[in-house]
Amino acid sequence: MSVSVPETKTTNKKTSHKVKGEFLPEHKKENFIQYFKKNYALYLFLVPAIILTIVFKYIPMYGAIIAFKDFSPMKGIIGSDWVGLTHFKDFLTSPNFKEIFMNTLKLSFYGLILGFPVPIILALSLNQVRRAAIKKNIQLILYAPNFISVVVITGMLFIFMSPTGPINSLLSVFNDKPVSFMTEPEYFRSIYILSGIWQAAGWSSIIYVAALANVDPQLHDAATIDGATLLQRIRHIDLPTLKPIMAVLFILGAGGIMAIGFEKAYLMQTSMNLPTSEILPTYVYKVGLQAGDYAYSTAVGLFNSVINVVLLVFVNFVVKKLNEGEGLY
Repeated sequence: MSVSVPETKTTNKKTSHKVKGEFLPEHKKENFIQYFKKNYALYLFLVPAIILTIVFKYIPMYGAIIAFKDFSPMKGIIGSDWVGLTHFKDFLTSPNFKEIFMNTLKLSFYGLILGFPVPIILALSLNQVRRAAIKKNIQLILYAPNFISVVVITGMLFIFMSPTGPINSLLSVFNDKPVSFMTEPEYFRSIYILSGIWQAAGWSSIIYVAALANVDPQLHDAATIDGATLLQRIRHIDLPTLKPIMAVLFILGAGGIMAIGFEKAYLMQTSMNLPTSEILPTYVYKVGLQAGDYAYSTAVGLFNSVINVVLLVFVNFVVKKLNEGEGLY
């Protein structure tokens, strides 16, 4: 016993020195300026991104104060009269608020719920394809729609969904009357969401395919030898690998649930389908740029951004509770 006690004390001293940083890597001890000079090339890659972020994200925040003012181009942002929350009250009490808000929420929510699992399913399916040539061809087909512009896709939708288009020609075989899908309000959400899934699902599956590529094939081989079925291997090997990525992407998707794209909704919008196609981004465009009410449209846009931030924080909190503390932050 008399020998073991000193050894324990010595070990503790060494451990304490290690905690203090005696054995930390040398680059951790370098002065920041010296480290920057040594690795300045890496920081240069950040410069364009930082400039773009400042110019297009931070500088425009200054203009957000017109949401609280009776903005006049003659008086400018500073000289315009302060009206507080008047524009927000006007929007929340307007007869169009409920319809526009619910249209935006439904379109985004259904798109997230229906579109989120599809890239995961595609990645899991691609992971089972063993021949590299076949796998590459399938990936090419799945990724291609992402490179088609929104304008072209919308044009394709109008062509295929027109009363004389291929869809109605097929329906005529069953003696159904032609349907003007693009002008009927009840079809707008389905067409918007399904076409969006078709365009983005393949590209969104890339990150899941990359994660599955890191799974050790010996795990699948061992599970197969033990008698595990394909679904069991996916459940107990593949899905746990994708779980952290799924959590982060779901949080980001839910946090931006109100930040739905403007271009496609506006291009698909007609005077006939306005009851379901009028959403916050298109409303802001019409009020702000077409009607020239910049202060009111800024208030609507700011309201939309606040809702997104609240949803992001809330969804991240819920996911961390359900996912053993793993979340976006």
